[in-house]
Amino acid sequence: MNHKIELLAPGGDVDAIKAAIIAGADAVYCGLDTFNARNRASNISFDELVGVIRLAHQYTCEIFLTLNIVILEREFTSLAKLLSKLVNTTLDGVIVQDIGMFNLIKKHFPTLDIHASTQLTTHNAGQIGFLKKLGASRVNLSRELNLREITELTAVSREHEILTEVFVHGSLCVAFSGLCYSTSASVGNSGNRGRCSQACREEYETTATGHNFPLNIKDNSAFFDLPALIEAGVTSFKIEGRIKGASYVHTVVDSFRKQIDGFIRTGQLLEDGERLYKVFNRDFSNAFLRGDLNQSMFIDNPRDNSKNHAIAKSSGVTDNNLISVVQIQEVEQTLYQEKNEINDAVKNKIQYLSIDKVPLTLSFSGEAGSQLSLTLSTENENSTEALSTQQTPAVNMPKTAAKSFVLQSTSLLTKSEHNGIDQATLDKRFRSLGNAEYVLKVIDLQHLAADLSVPFSELTSLKNEAARLLNDNKALLPAVTLPALERHAKGAEGQTETQAKLSILISDEADIYLTEVTTADIYFKLPDAYKRDCTKYIDFLTANPRLIPWFPAVLIGKDYDVAINILEQVAPPLIVTNNTGIAYRANQLGIQWIAGPFLNTTNSYALMAMKEEFDCSGAFISNELNQQQMKNIARPANFKLFYSIYHPILLMTSRQCFFQQSVGCEKPRIDNGCMLSCDKSTTITNLKGVSFAIDKQKAGYPSIYNQDQFLNTQVIHDLADLFDGFLIDLTNIGAGDNLSPDKVALISQFEQLLAGDQKVEMTLNAMVTESTVSQYHTGL
Repeated sequence: MNHKIELLAPGGDVDAIKAAIIAGADAVYCGLDTFNARNRASNISFDELVGVIRLAHQYTCEIFLTLNIVILEREFTSLAKLLSKLVNTTLDGVIVQDIGMFNLIKKHFPTLDIHASTQLTTHNAGQIGFLKKLGASRVNLSRELNLREITELTAVSREHEILTEVFVHGSLCVAFSGLCYSTSASVGNSGNRGRCSQACREEYETTATGHNFPLNIKDNSAFFDLPALIEAGVTSFKIEGRIKGASYVHTVVDSFRKQIDGFIRTGQLLEDGERLYKVFNRDFSNAFLRGDLNQSMFIDNPRDNSKNHAIAKSSGVTDNNLISVVQIQEVEQTLYQEKNEINDAVKNKIQYLSIDKVPLTLSFSGEAGSQLSLTLSTENENSTEALSTQQTPAVNMPKTAAKSFVLQSTSLLTKSEHNGIDQATLDKRFRSLGNAEYVLKVIDLQHLAADLSVPFSELTSLKNEAARLLNDNKALLPAVTLPALERHAKGAEGQTETQAKLSILISDEADIYLTEVTTADIYFKLPDAYKRDCTKYIDFLTANPRLIPWFPAVLIGKDYDVAINILEQVAPPLIVTNNTGIAYRANQLGIQWIAGPFLNTTNSYALMAMKEEFDCSGAFISNELNQQQMKNIARPANFKLFYSIYHPILLMTSRQCFFQQSVGCEKPRIDNGCMLSCDKSTTITNLKGVSFAIDKQKAGYPSIYNQDQFLNTQVIHDLADLFDGFLIDLTNIGAGDNLSPDKVALISQFEQLLAGDQKVEMTLNAMVTESTVSQYHTGL
């Protein structure tokens, strides 16, 4: 091992953060009560964040702040105010999802270290280059990757001088992060805004294979894979769990700390991991890491599995029906006592760790003809003198050394009966030193003679110098006021055509005949997966230059290599891509590209970032936004905006198979053959009677769709001045058993609608019998 290993722990509230620190975390990630992807966590206030940073640094532990959601247009003023405060702390990094926020921080807050969130589902080499150019210093690799893929990407990361994180423990999403829209589409709770309602943990009607929780997978744990991850070059081992309590966090972090340290010291794994089963778990799997995506990853119990594990370990029997009630009660009682002991031990360890503000005293002294002196004094905030003789801290607490500084004015004090320095004047001038870090206890004038004056500019200079000294000898950075965004009209410069144009998405080569019935732009959706060295689509796209290649959101390993080869060999004048790795290479090749709808574009700053950094020529605005959230987005110069008005509503996409727990599959695991050849479909129904279509296309990832199609004709009237083009998706993907309307007829109706014939709306609604537009009204 020739690189440092970081143990990165979750902190959903102050106690959990304290527990992580005292358990030996090298860094802790936490969120404020805004702009973070764990709304269900308790989270912390800004003042608590400052105290947490101070406490963590006493233990040589770093603090990273999660700002890992997509940002709405109206939120950037508030976001800039927050970032202006953060740059004047000693925060060690911010975790970011939104491309626009990358742009904002890189331009206006360059002292903040940016980490790319797991919500960006980073899984190929091009994405790493893309994120590096945006300003990221580290990336969190997708949880779906196996060891070989992780090893390859860490090697790429080193070339870009960027660090890698991998989740080693905690809850697993069955869907690719950032690409799950399940509760957004159903109840308006977007995972991209930290409000995931966990549809994958819901109970469903019993499936054909006898399962009631067909989407629920076990927790991730790489406890015994740490040597392989170290060998792979991973820098940070990240633990999930910001909605977990202090006892959970301490137990897991302490277990991993001992395992890592033991391995580094001896070259052996010394811990058995049994303590991990004493706290919340859904049983554990490392199947993603091993690249063995089998049925054992699923579990029909979304709640705590620690009791079942304890019973099985005690009795040697996994079926609780074969164990007596007395045996079960005994095991439950023992486990209950053990959990209480863990809670009490952790509570005892953290109870004296303080994040209180540091007491600050200002003492002024001087007499006529002398300089005005200001003495700043801070107290030792972790002093144990405040504890009674019976209160002994359970851990050795580092102490913040008391500080004392003496400052003097340049001018001399003069006598003044009317404008003398008094308590009210100094309170007004210096009260800002009482901030998130310090509590201003006393402004002492005992040694300052009465009726003395000094120019107010001298007081301002003393205050500014005091603020600098109290801020680790760094001048406070002024608040950033964002400049007004330039707003450009539709169409390229000199272009008079303003009517929005229709575009069509197809995925079946048989649909090539549609090029003869319409002048609309036709995008061809390329697969997620390919045979190695596949050239089929190079030949097809070369023979059909009218088609604009449309690249999918997920391209891993050889599939990314094949997609890049298609891009390089076909060299089309324009593409649409939902994968930033493809965008990165297109920019290098000088190929114009449009950001697809699954890049989750929700604001002007994201458009600006893609335009300025990667010469992007247009973007689809996210279908998660409502009318109000879209209408104030500012278009960059010579940039086109698009919106999909008719498409299947994707709820989630997974690397795992959805059929094993629903209708069953003769194959015990999903492999490359499944990816290329399987084209099953079925439905699952929740306990509210709502059904969802499970669809697996050949060479596509397993996906789940809403039963209703998205059909939005209102946006054509509401936002006619915003959008250059509207997309209709004719791929039939996700349609399930629903009969698809005639494609030629659909195209004709949409073309008439865009030409201003509003009467066809009734016809369209009749043709698409099961449709919804709820996302357009609900928004994020």
